[in-house]
Amino acid sequence: MDLRRRPAAAAAGTDGPPRPRPASAADEELVLRPPNLRVVAAAMVVFLAPFSYLAFVHYPLDADLRRSILICGAMSLAGFLVVLRLIPVAARYLLRRGMFGRDINKRGLPLGEIRVPESLGIVVGIVYLVIAILFQHYNFTADSMWLVEYNAALASVCFMLLLGFIDDVLDVPWRVKLLLPTIASLPLLMAYAGGTSIIIPKPLVSYVGVAVLELGSLYKLFMLLLAVFCTNSINIHAGLNGLEVGQTVVISSAVLIHNVMRIGSSMDLESQQAHAFSIYLVLPFLTTSIALLGFNWYPSSVFVGDTYTYFAGMALAVVGILGHFSETLLLFFLPEVLNFLCSVPQLFGLVHCPRHRLPRFDPQTGLLTGTKDGNLVNIFLRLFGKCSEKSLCIRLLIFQALSCMFCFWLRYMLAGWYK
Repeated sequence: MDLRRRPAAAAAGTDGPPRPRPASAADEELVLRPPNLRVVAAAMVVFLAPFSYLAFVHYPLDADLRRSILICGAMSLAGFLVVLRLIPVAARYLLRRGMFGRDINKRGLPLGEIRVPESLGIVVGIVYLVIAILFQHYNFTADSMWLVEYNAALASVCFMLLLGFIDDVLDVPWRVKLLLPTIASLPLLMAYAGGTSIIIPKPLVSYVGVAVLELGSLYKLFMLLLAVFCTNSINIHAGLNGLEVGQTVVISSAVLIHNVMRIGSSMDLESQQAHAFSIYLVLPFLTTSIALLGFNWYPSSVFVGDTYTYFAGMALAVVGILGHFSETLLLFFLPEVLNFLCSVPQLFGLVHCPRHRLPRFDPQTGLLTGTKDGNLVNIFLRLFGKCSEKSLCIRLLIFQALSCMFCFWLRYMLAGWYK
């Protein structure tokens, strides 16, 4: 579970930022529990095997494209191993600076008293950016039409990573949180040179009067709103060990599969290039996130912080925008959309919103009970009854996976009729 606040403040009942404190011997000797390699191995197989089969067996992809995917995959695997090694190192430094949390969902148990290093999303973000930058050397030429947008995407992701880490350190209020993705998306909006038109669904063409509608600046406004939604929706669909990272791993896997399916079924060269572009950005994001999941899975030995949730949301937003499948991306985000809609009354002050909208934990039974707060975590508990934190997280991730499968089914059923 990620408290999304400085735990030193939470423990004292205040909202202030953390205060640096001298390093103690205990901090110097911090040894994290090793990552849950069973979860890591299962995630690698479940979320990478379908993409690999489609890319190298099912579809007759171009040889150059396969080569680029293999290079990206090899670099992504290296990034996965680097993240596994760097997280314990970074955790020690963060703990020395007082950036740690105590798990509210384990309050009353010995696990609830452990200081858990926070903001470890910074490791994934840095490794991801290094891989994505180095990959340009093997895939893009100096005059590539995609190079400007590729670097603009990385600039937006980097900007969001920085702002997310600032939020973790300074604990900015919610009204400022909404502005952070707006600022971070500026490089992408300024560099975007793609189309600004949308294809009208066939059943609506007779009402609109045109098959293709030019939106102009309104399209860039839509891009901005999508970036704001993706970053904040992952941030508020949280509160359990492994939930923030788990949901992004599921969505990233769905994005990879969607991209390779579109490449294999499309004859349009520009569309194929857009989806290949998306693969190059998502593949290292998925592998590095799986490495983080090994540490963040129940019982979590690290917290990811707003650093990761903002970084993850922006990374997914840019691949959806530049891959030209923003509608499909929103369907992949269906649980986050539902969670946001249920949270609107509290987020906008219509109903009292506590600082942590978490379920109640019973240390005697080890089970969570849903509260009246309007988020999916509590709604699932109210609908399906008490359960452990690990079981609840698994249920929510299964719901996430089913939502992605529903998206694929819906696209298949509407193909040729909707667009």
